[in-house]
Amino acid sequence: MARFPEAEARLFDNVYICMKCNAKNRVDPRRVRLGKAKCRECGYTRLRPKRREKK
Repeated sequence: MARFPEAEARLFDNVYICMKCNAKNRVDPRRVRLGKAKCRECGYTRLRPKRREKK
């Protein structure tokens, strides 16, 4: 996979994973920190950032 800033931003910026159903959600990080962001599939409020691969 190519490693350039545009691709990294598209794949990882503002992408969070639901800790209950593992759905991908594109959410503003401020809403996640405040606990106001919900999963689009199950409504769970605990989201984690998508993990990056080690280089």
